[in-house]
Amino acid sequence: MQRRSWLFTPATKPERFDRAAEAGADVLIIDLEDAVAPSAKATARQAALDWLSGPSDSRIVRVLRINAPNTVFGLEDLLGVVQSDAQPDLILVPKSDSADILRLIDGLLSRSGKMARLVALIETANGVAAAEAIARATSRLDSLFFGAADLAADLGAEMAWDPLLAARARVVNAAALAGLAVVDSPFFALGEEDGLRAEAAAAARMGFTGKAAIHPRQIATINQTFTPSAEQVEEARRILVENVKGVGVVDGRMIDEAVARKARRVLSAAGEPIPK
Repeated sequence: MQRRSWLFTPATKPERFDRAAEAGADVLIIDLEDAVAPSAKATARQAALDWLSGPSDSRIVRVLRINAPNTVFGLEDLLGVVQSDAQPDLILVPKSDSADILRLIDGLLSRSGKMARLVALIETANGVAAAEAIARATSRLDSLFFGAADLAADLGAEMAWDPLLAARARVVNAAALAGLAVVDSPFFALGEEDGLRAEAAAAARMGFTGKAAIHPRQIATINQTFTPSAEQVEEARRILVENVKGVGVVDGRMIDEAVARKARRVLSAAGEPIPK
């Protein structure tokens, strides 16, 4: 499945869970952390677990964002998953600061027979510093997720593209080293469509494979940005046809294996078959 748009939905709003697929999101993140007040954690957790125990919707990837695993709420979230029938596709682990915590969660899930894979949310200075080790922590790890808001607060930086560019690049590089997908932080200014489009395009150019959304109206722009155009798909096909002959030329540009690798990524992102 394509995983371009990752839509956050508070676990306190179970009536919205089924709407995510209708809104066109590829991924639904049921949020037990920032979107839920401490007094509502238990009720929200039960609502999320109940929904995740029901039949899966094949149109959307279901993700549960737990609370930080070094907190009581986070431990209760993990126990809730392993002691229930809930079957999230992915578990988003906030404040992923080390490989050790991901291995610990992997062991807990393995012993309980859960198949959910992990997404490491890198949103602290320690997490960025350990990005490469985190990316290689466990074979259960599916993706890295860049968290701009918490990282900016940790660094004392403005939450804008340029101040966080080095951190973004390190997370993308760590994901590439481990062969993982990598998701960019949400764009938080809901009324700024041009800003969303520009930031999503910059993230796609950098190597991110998808971007998070905090409102359904952001989904169409994100999906469009992370879906290669028909022209890009056609060019990728021609590159791969030429590449099987060895070094060649397409539209006046030399084609070698490095260019062919990029072409394969374009076809993969478009959901197109890759020629052998």
